[in-house]
Amino acid sequence: MRSPRPCLALALLATLSLPAAAIEVDGVIDPAEWAGAQRVTDFRKVQPMSGEPATLPTEAWIMATPDGLAVAFRNVQPASVPRTRQRVQRDFSEQVDRVNLMVDFDGGGRTAYNFVVASTGGVADAVISNQNQFNDDWDGHWRSAVAEDDEAWTVEILVPWYIAPMRSGSDGRRTLKVYLDRVVGSTGERAAWPAASHERSRFVSEFAALEVPHYSQSLLAVTPYASGLYDNVGGGGEFEAGADVFWKPSGQFQLTATLNPDFGQVESDDLVVNFGATETFISDKRPFFTENQGLFEYTTPSDFSQLLYTRRIGGPADDGEGSGDITAALKLNGSTGATQYGLFAADEADADGRRFAALRLVHDFEKQNLGAMVTHVERPWLDREALVAGIDHNWRPTPRWNLRSRLFGSHITQPGNDSDDLGATLWADYEMDHGWRQQWIAMHFGDALEINDMGYLARNNLNYLHWQLQRRFPDQAAGSRYASKDWRWRASSTYNDHGQRLNHQFRMSRDAQLRNGAHEYAQINVNSAGVDDRLTRGNGVLRLPSNFNAYFEYSVPRKGDWAFDTEAEVFSGGLAGNDRVGYAVWLQPTYFFSDALSMYAGVAAKSRPDWLLWQRENLIGSFRGRELTFEAGADWHIDPRQELRVKLQALTVDARLRQAWRIDGAGNAVASAEPVDDVAVRTLGFQVRYRYELAPLSYLYVVYARGGYREDTLVDGPFDGLEDTFGLRDDEQLLVKLSYRFEL
Repeated sequence: MRSPRPCLALALLATLSLPAAAIEVDGVIDPAEWAGAQRVTDFRKVQPMSGEPATLPTEAWIMATPDGLAVAFRNVQPASVPRTRQRVQRDFSEQVDRVNLMVDFDGGGRTAYNFVVASTGGVADAVISNQNQFNDDWDGHWRSAVAEDDEAWTVEILVPWYIAPMRSGSDGRRTLKVYLDRVVGSTGERAAWPAASHERSRFVSEFAALEVPHYSQSLLAVTPYASGLYDNVGGGGEFEAGADVFWKPSGQFQLTATLNPDFGQVESDDLVVNFGATETFISDKRPFFTENQGLFEYTTPSDFSQLLYTRRIGGPADDGEGSGDITAALKLNGSTGATQYGLFAADEADADGRRFAALRLVHDFEKQNLGAMVTHVERPWLDREALVAGIDHNWRPTPRWNLRSRLFGSHITQPGNDSDDLGATLWADYEMDHGWRQQWIAMHFGDALEINDMGYLARNNLNYLHWQLQRRFPDQAAGSRYASKDWRWRASSTYNDHGQRLNHQFRMSRDAQLRNGAHEYAQINVNSAGVDDRLTRGNGVLRLPSNFNAYFEYSVPRKGDWAFDTEAEVFSGGLAGNDRVGYAVWLQPTYFFSDALSMYAGVAAKSRPDWLLWQRENLIGSFRGRELTFEAGADWHIDPRQELRVKLQALTVDARLRQAWRIDGAGNAVASAEPVDDVAVRTLGFQVRYRYELAPLSYLYVVYARGGYREDTLVDGPFDGLEDTFGLRDDEQLLVKLSYRFEL
């Protein structure tokens, strides 16, 4: 495999003097407009990651203008390679013909922004942190257009300089880092310049350096909103109004504020039934909390963990009655030289209201980033204050090594429940030759560590260590149905902070890309015997035997009128260990009536032969659990500004008692004759949403939503329960929301 050539790219780009030209963003690449731009033709395959020249010729042009960073693509695609015509909504995930522009505006390898344009004009954007972690919750204001002819399709993109915080330059120049790629929808091939890949541990830091004139833009944008909601169950309605303010006098200082924000449900979260002790993580699409949020990223290797979890603000209130009512929130970002700073504050109303604050500092060095973060939460209803402070360090000592370390601690003040503790993580990746690489992760979360007043941590009281060996096989035989394979082998060990073993685990997985654009993923975990120290919510630990699980996923992008997603899993667990095996299956076909209108329907079934559910104290029940999920919906992209979406989810859970158990002092399960009820849950979510884009980031929403939840002890089977689910009607609402962004 040929390696990237960042030194050559740097030499070419550093000597470039870019003209202050104006670009008409119409998708048509006018040679006069792009005269003097840097031309890129050396696109290399990075998916599969062979480093060979791209199968289809691709050209790109890069130019800095007073209006923003301008990039154009010309993507040759003859008739022998089908073009995807499917229309997509913002932040799409469908595999279609598309291009990506990724920019690290500071050039420090810490945060980058991704701008995606599909061949049909649809767009997506995301913030990239921790080298290769994408978060598509953010929506930015940038421009793009697409055109095509018989030989190729072309894209023009203009990203304004106020799009994100960025450091100042020197002597009228600044250095960015950029990455360009093109994806062929019918095959899944990705070709990029430079030849970096998000599948590697080092991605953002491998972008090509680009020295440009130090242009600067200012922006004052006010987005007022008004919404009306009618409750068809409770009767009556309510009216809300407020505004978001974005002030960006320069790239070195940006302020975001929101007054009386309305978080009406125009985005529907997936249904979740969670009987476990681990909180479900939910991403955040609220504009105020996604704008300029990249600086506040402080994460650890633990899934979804972060010191600032914005769903806490306006989340479930401390008095247990509904959600917190946010009166105002403010966020500012700025930079001084290579040091960036951020301040976040939010206030909730009423006696149960909380006050949130966070401070963030980051300094970029040539091969490392050093940061600090402090969060503080006041919770008067609980007479509780939470202070969390952390230091994070990202270091790239050589082209092969990538090291990430975190050290943080919490200080909780609450009558009779004061506590202090620490957490620390170390993540090391080593890239070897011939597709081999290794990874080490170590984590320690103290028993009394608490960051969830403002952050998210799945669990504390944890010590974890793993070693992983991986190898890519990008060059498959010409007759193989596979384009590439990536194998991983991992050994891990997990203990709690009291020295009790949760498990040892061996994992083997394979990630494969097929030549027809399909994707396969397979994984098997073999787990040793250990203890479950969370099931009883602090009322003792439970000894569990060894177990396993095996998972397979297969997805096929649109071929003709159909696309398919399939998942299957077999697993053991509970007190039965490997003596009882459960399963889960999922199938979702999607039918395309046209490029603009599609409909999908999916069914999932899950059987848990020995499902352990906590009852009270140290009493648990072993259940035979069955779950059935039905999902259906339609997406109609009426025109580039209008879309209609229908989404239905119905979920039923039935759990019949096998045996009640008490946990003794040694962690053994002792059979009990105490009565334990069967469990039946029915839940429904249904939404019809019409959205009209009045102007960039300005929308009219009309949303009808209905939902319900019922839990009882009358188990009548998942299929009968699914039929019952459609009759649930705890909530039925009609929401109309209008927001309009004024740029001053």
